[in-house]
Amino acid sequence: MDEHAVSFLQELVETPSPSGFEQPVQRIMRRELSPLADEVRTDVMGNVIARIDAASSQAMRVMLAGHCDEIGFMVRYIDDNGFIYFAPIGGVDAHLVPGQRVHVHTADGPVLGVVGKKPIHLMEPKDRETVVKLNSQFIDLGCADGEAARKLVAVGDPVTFAVGFERLQGELAASRGFDDKMGAFIVVEVLRAVRQRGVPPVEVYGVSTVQEEVGLRGATTSAFGIDPQIGIAVDVGFASDVPGVEMKEIGEFKVGGGPIISRGANINPALFDLLLRTAEEEGIPCQIMGAPRGTGTDANVMQLTRAGVAAALVQVPLRYMHSPVEVLSLADIEATIRLLTGVIYRLDSDFSIIPN
Repeated sequence: MDEHAVSFLQELVETPSPSGFEQPVQRIMRRELSPLADEVRTDVMGNVIARIDAASSQAMRVMLAGHCDEIGFMVRYIDDNGFIYFAPIGGVDAHLVPGQRVHVHTADGPVLGVVGKKPIHLMEPKDRETVVKLNSQFIDLGCADGEAARKLVAVGDPVTFAVGFERLQGELAASRGFDDKMGAFIVVEVLRAVRQRGVPPVEVYGVSTVQEEVGLRGATTSAFGIDPQIGIAVDVGFASDVPGVEMKEIGEFKVGGGPIISRGANINPALFDLLLRTAEEEGIPCQIMGAPRGTGTDANVMQLTRAGVAAALVQVPLRYMHSPVEVLSLADIEATIRLLTGVIYRLDSDFSIIPN
């Protein structure tokens, strides 16, 4: 991946965007998409929708969706001693939170705090084995009292882990927020590739969706508005190449092994076959995931919008999902961009989305 693309990805993952507070990252998305698309707009939910026209006005509409929201927290209560109590935004593992540095995103900018915890020396032996519930954890801003804290932060302010993007060995990188600002990044880069390659055979909608982590909400409304014939969600998938993950339960998925293509009830069979054939013809390594039910991603709601949409799900394998140290391969991201670009140019007028 070239350094400009890496810098763009880093900017995305380091820009705060907990569900419901995606505006800062969506401003970046509009900046990047505007030179690439024939139209860029933001809907009432906050989804950013970019369109590249097809050669024919009768062409199919294809929606690529990557959600830009990340997990985080929200300020719920400030006590008289200046400690901040909070609630999770999305699925946050309570094990991981104590001892973390966090940013409270206020009207005047980010305020640094730490999630405090009683020292192990002062804990009873039985308490050392117990996870402190999130509603009992607190943020210490370093304020003398509640009055000082309330001058800095307000109830309802969002909070994120105060960590960013770092390169590991080879093509691997770590950051918070790869789930799924990486998917939004891929959507932009596919549209960039389409603009460079030439007029596509389908009308392409690239969507940076919001509020996925709290119920697939942005994809629900944007898919209804676009009314696509084909919808492809771009998200992260569980890597199983680490200790403690049972391959018999989720399958074998390796970071660096290429994009994961889902197969099952949520996935249109013809679209799955096209994704697989494209990977083979383009020499792109890929991994297959059996998904016997709804996938819990934007593909789920896209499939069920209006009278139904031919849906697919393409995922980049990710280690340590919903943690401050999510790990993926930049090479897998590049392979996913190539795969989706190749699929778009194979969606000619003869392609049928009707299962037979």
